[in-house]
Amino acid sequence: MKHYFSRQEFRKQIREKRRSLSDAEQTRASNQLLEQCLQLKEVSQSKHLALYLSNDGELNTRPFIEWCWKNKKQVFIPVIHPFSKGQLLFLHYHPDSQLIPNRYGIKEPKLRKNDIIPAHELDIIFTPLVAFDRRGHRLGMGGGYYDRTLEPWFRTYKGAKPIGIAHECQFIEELPIESWDIPLPKIITPNKIWCWE
Repeated sequence: MKHYFSRQEFRKQIREKRRSLSDAEQTRASNQLLEQCLQLKEVSQSKHLALYLSNDGELNTRPFIEWCWKNKKQVFIPVIHPFSKGQLLFLHYHPDSQLIPNRYGIKEPKLRKNDIIPAHELDIIFTPLVAFDRRGHRLGMGGGYYDRTLEPWFRTYKGAKPIGIAHECQFIEELPIESWDIPLPKIITPNKIWCWE
């Protein structure tokens, strides 16, 4: 199928859609996201979940993070690795974590060695995305951080399971795909659990 938009054009278009959602729409979507996540057997069986701090109109993960804290589940947040280019570290995130902006202006926990968990010890990596399509392909921001993080799982289907999070407006029928793109087995939107397993 011919694509009339480049990946960059898709990113621009979807990010604008996402940012144009009203506060009320964002609040409703984040509460619905929590309800959807609580239906997942993966969530009820997990102890260590990676989430992300929402930015740039992304679906707000805060209600889900607070639910995890109340229900004795440990939350970990991705942090850009200070030495390994293009890699992520996952840091334990708790109510008293000190947050600092990274090079993209996204807040992340201050790097403390004792807070790091190896990615393969996580149960789920909830994955941000700019757009997704009917086959579970994900278009990220273009840095490749999550593709590199998820690649070992994609090879072996062992370790932390990736699950995408997105607004309904981030769905595109078919995305232009590159060889390094990692498709997701599940994507959660406020109104639906998409599953390709």
